[in-house]
Amino acid sequence: MRRRPERQLTREDGYTLTEMLVVIGIICLIAAVLTPNLLNQLGRSKAKAAQLQLDTTASSIELFKSDVGRYPTQAEGLKALVQDPDSLAGWTGPYLKGAQSLNDPWNDPIVYTLAADGRSFTVQSLGADGKPGGTGLNADIRAPAAP
Repeated sequence: MRRRPERQLTREDGYTLTEMLVVIGIICLIAAVLTPNLLNQLGRSKAKAAQLQLDTTASSIELFKSDVGRYPTQAEGLKALVQDPDSLAGWTGPYLKGAQSLNDPWNDPIVYTLAADGRSFTVQSLGADGKPGGTGLNADIRAPAAP
């Protein structure tokens, strides 16, 4: 085996500190421009996921009604979709995969409200801030109203 001759390092080999700082500065500028857009996109995707989850929950409530003959009571809440409340006749659930399905993408509980007459309901997410009302990503999200 033949050894290659060792090469002497010269002053021109490698990168200078200035060159490295310029490259790091360019990377930081690109990150500063892209990061707000990416975070905004993430917020919008969570809002879309919340809408889909609320639609799924509303459909599950309708399935519960078709099996049991009524909507879950306010006291039973959405837990009636994952656990049989008091061995109800006709309950063929679970109608949702698990307890995590009862939380919105921001990990706040989905709000279920049964009308006083028991003939309609609403399901909603309180948005990114978890408070009623709001605008933009903090706005409340509702599933289409039940008949």
